[in-house]
Amino acid sequence: MRTPGWVLLLVAALTATGCTGAAAAIPADVPATTPAAAPPVVVLDPGHNGRNGAEPAAIRRPVPDGRGGTKACNTTGTATDAGYPEHAFAFDVATRVRQQLSAAGVQVVLTRPDDDGVGPCVDERGRAGEVADAAAVVSIHADGAAPGASGFHVAYSAPPLNPAQAGPALQLAHLLRDSLRAGGFPDSDYIGDDALSARADLAGLNHATRPTVLVECANMRNAEEAALVSAPEGRARYAAAIAEGVLAFLGREG
Repeated sequence: MRTPGWVLLLVAALTATGCTGAAAAIPADVPATTPAAAPPVVVLDPGHNGRNGAEPAAIRRPVPDGRGGTKACNTTGTATDAGYPEHAFAFDVATRVRQQLSAAGVQVVLTRPDDDGVGPCVDERGRAGEVADAAAVVSIHADGAAPGASGFHVAYSAPPLNPAQAGPALQLAHLLRDSLRAGGFPDSDYIGDDALSARADLAGLNHATRPTVLVECANMRNAEEAALVSAPEGRARYAAAIAEGVLAFLGREG
């Protein structure tokens, strides 16, 4: 911090008159400045993208899966029987979560800026948290299971490949699970255990070096849940629950 001119003049005057030492100290009431803490960064990864289906060659090309193999760059995602696509649901929910986190003082980065592009590939999505130096990364999806299946689950990379996956990602998974339950959403009855799913096959999780999870919000092939994800009110409920879980992980709940 640059010393104010009036302070320099005071010190010079005191020195000239022989008033040195303690008498020449800068007055105690001169305010000190403390740099403001940077807001935490959260990466939101809305699954798939609106033009993936139009670029099959681009999304089918192999990329590293984070465990020594390869995966397709991306997929088109699923849809309700009425045609409402997962990519649109994921982007809408991510946008709503971003608004709520931003209002709480969190800096939010999206892995795609809109719902009219191709990709990015799953390995790039997985590294997005490190690029942004994020405190947390949440990938937002909806599932396409058998029509009788229902409920949400939260996936995490296991066995873990680094300390972020071993501990903090599990904590994030539990907090998001709890916030979705508190939002009135039922646990998955077809995958995972207690609404948590350990996965070794998801490249977006395997590449992560920051706490990262993937939320499958609902089964879009289930008629009741299809109606919920297709309605703005339903998407607002999912977004509120996800935002609450993220804020709890950041220690900013309430």
